[in-house]
Amino acid sequence: MLAFSKNLDKYSAKFLSRGQVFAMDLVISVVISVAVAVVAFLLDQSTVLDRRFDFIWGFSSLVGSALMFWLLKTYVIIIRHFSFKDTLVFSAAAFGKAGVMFFALLCFRYLSPEVAVMLVADAALTVLALCSIRLLMIFVYDTYKSKVRELERRSRVLVYGVNDKAVATASRLRGAKRYEVVGLISNDAQIQHTLLADQVVYHFDNREEFGKTVRDLSLRGVIFTAERDVAAEQNGLVRYCTELGLKVLIAPAVDEVTGEPMHFQVRKIKIEDLLGREEIKISLDAIKANFKDKVVMVTGCAGSIGSELCRQLASFGIKELVLYDNAETPMHNLRLELEDRYPDLHFVPIIGDVRMLSRLDYAFRSHHPQVVFHAAAYKHVPLMEENPCEAVLVNVVGSRHVADKCIEYGVEKMVMISTDKAVNPTNIMGCTKRLAEIYVQSLGRAIEQGKVSGKTQFVTTRFGNVLGSNGSVIPRFREQIEHGGPVTVTDPNITRYFMTIPEACRLVMEAATLPTENRICVFDMGQPVKIDTLARRMIELAGLVPGQDIEIAYTGLRPGEKLYEEVLSNKENTDETSHDRIRIARVREYAYSDAVEAVERLETLGAEVRIPEMVKLMKAVVPEYISNNSRFEEFDRK
Repeated sequence: MLAFSKNLDKYSAKFLSRGQVFAMDLVISVVISVAVAVVAFLLDQSTVLDRRFDFIWGFSSLVGSALMFWLLKTYVIIIRHFSFKDTLVFSAAAFGKAGVMFFALLCFRYLSPEVAVMLVADAALTVLALCSIRLLMIFVYDTYKSKVRELERRSRVLVYGVNDKAVATASRLRGAKRYEVVGLISNDAQIQHTLLADQVVYHFDNREEFGKTVRDLSLRGVIFTAERDVAAEQNGLVRYCTELGLKVLIAPAVDEVTGEPMHFQVRKIKIEDLLGREEIKISLDAIKANFKDKVVMVTGCAGSIGSELCRQLASFGIKELVLYDNAETPMHNLRLELEDRYPDLHFVPIIGDVRMLSRLDYAFRSHHPQVVFHAAAYKHVPLMEENPCEAVLVNVVGSRHVADKCIEYGVEKMVMISTDKAVNPTNIMGCTKRLAEIYVQSLGRAIEQGKVSGKTQFVTTRFGNVLGSNGSVIPRFREQIEHGGPVTVTDPNITRYFMTIPEACRLVMEAATLPTENRICVFDMGQPVKIDTLARRMIELAGLVPGQDIEIAYTGLRPGEKLYEEVLSNKENTDETSHDRIRIARVREYAYSDAVEAVERLETLGAEVRIPEMVKLMKAVVPEYISNNSRFEEFDRK
């Protein structure tokens, strides 16, 4: 159907030749003259019974029409550009024809009042016919072109899968303005070419079979209905699509469909879909029960992790959500989003910095949160390597401020967001997060042992890079691709562990419900991803060829950067929990008094910007902190 419409569209774009227009008008004009004569005959006009009159009438009409069309050049007028001005030209041609007929009939003495009426009727009807046929052609042409454009806007697609979700997606897209589902894709060769819910089932063993089907069906894309299918087919069907220039799309789950038409909710796949894993199973009922009707505070709420925590918490029936961040514009954007998506949620946005103890005290004093998620931190490794004092003041001292306020105001639980870079740190950022872990864990232990009064339970969660977070590699690569490259990779062998933002936040919520008080929870991050491979796949998903359309440039490791991240959750360095994706890290424990002394000394050195002394102290407190590709290597113990 699409190929047929394209062929018609190709021919409709051509103009009729002048000869064709001339012949068409001539036939119309003569047919009108014959019709007038037939009507006169039916009205018993005796003159029409004379065969010589009929011949002169018809022949003079033919000659007169041809002469006037030739003289007035009516055949030059383009039909689709016909206008009122052209009506005057055709009127002149029609009455000119009547004049020729009048002169011929006068010569043979056939004029009479009845014949004069016939000539006037002939001229008027000729004008009407010539103009009407053009208007009709324009109407048909415009209607057809509109239909062709509508067909072109509808992308012919196959839906991946033959399960209930795939069939439901195909059904919901029936009649959609943007997509036309022409079949389903199955991995089972036994059911290919059968009909399922009025859709043909296709099966492909290789790229050549798929390519032939793409050409035969004029396909423009494939729609997946589950992220796990996208990840499973990333080296198969997804790669075939990118190589053939087809769109790879993903439809929302049935329970995720909003009030918008289905075709507006189908989106292109992102690199995050390819790196995603099997959906994490969480104890949703237990999580909701843990947070329902409570006042929850999120520091760093406007960041990637903090904002996703807020979105998930908003659906748990909490009493009040306290938003705390020092970034004005992201906070404003989050506020607008929450107001729009969760109109019944009671939330309070507070602009504040975790380094400002008085401002933090105001937030705790005014709202008395029962649960605190501490996500505020400086996280960019090279930047913190250049600004170590700020990293200490925010990540270490700021975390101490939040933890101390939790104790002071009787918070039930504080969940601190840490990072895999705290494991055997090689940079300032990783070490500051490890120091924050040390302080929080030692404080919790001191409360357990009765050395510090308080009731707050502390949970620390470690995980690796989150896909698409602010300033991370994926948004950077996407921006570089949009600008035509090059895409910059630090080293061809560098690898990283990745997790989606919602996935990480779900595990944080789950960890907060487990008996993990005063422990450091680490998450199963799956298999490491080669950044070079990641860059190449993103270029391919953009419909481009790595190394040809977009160059990849290797820039070398940045200060403090590792080639390979540490494995967080192997059995040698962790203990099990009741959740198969969450484990407890085995780490050295510190006395609370030692942690307090170290943090206070680091705060003084950081505030006075005494960098050498501060870094030396950090390395003394965290002896596994060995700088890599950094100016601070000189302070490592030889």
